[in-house]
Amino acid sequence: MHLFKRCFFLSALVVVLATALVACNPDKPSFKAIDITGADYAKGFTLSDHNGQTRSLSDLKGQVVVVFFGYTQCPDVCPTSMTELAEVKRLLGSQGDKLQGVFVTVDPARDTPEVLKAYMANFDPSFIAFIPTPEQLALVAKDFKVYYKKVDGKTPTSYTMDHSAGSYVFDAQGNLRLFSRYGSGPQALAEDIRTLLK
Repeated sequence: MHLFKRCFFLSALVVVLATALVACNPDKPSFKAIDITGADYAKGFTLSDHNGQTRSLSDLKGQVVVVFFGYTQCPDVCPTSMTELAEVKRLLGSQGDKLQGVFVTVDPARDTPEVLKAYMANFDPSFIAFIPTPEQLALVAKDFKVYYKKVDGKTPTSYTMDHSAGSYVFDAQGNLRLFSRYGSGPQALAEDIRTLLK
């Protein structure tokens, strides 16, 4: 009986230690943004960019890619997010060229290639803007779980667009890894990208 108790105790101890080792996995990185590694959405897309080229998100492998959905006439969230992304690139220093900013317009009716090219140049000329057709936008938004809705203005062309405000981060292998909430700040995102680049 005494031997049985000792064996039971040792078995229980092994289980506890094994559980602790799994819970404290040193290989799992810690992020400021929401870790969505392994999510079964935001698989990618193939769309026309602001230079008229058809490109896929997978074409950008080799860089950490940050994808933001917005529109050029957005009064606050979009320019703030793109300005912060440009600041992230600056904060990365010599690793800045390993960051690719991607802007997907939710207002393809007004965001022409010319408008988007000028808009990207305001933040960083290396950033890429994609212009989906209305049909493509519906599919991509569904895949990325992005909300967007046209809000009528006083005139037919003065409408605004309600839309989701976070960014999706893909690692250099093209895998979806993080969702960065609007307002998290450039420092937090820069730290997360440094972690992904290790």
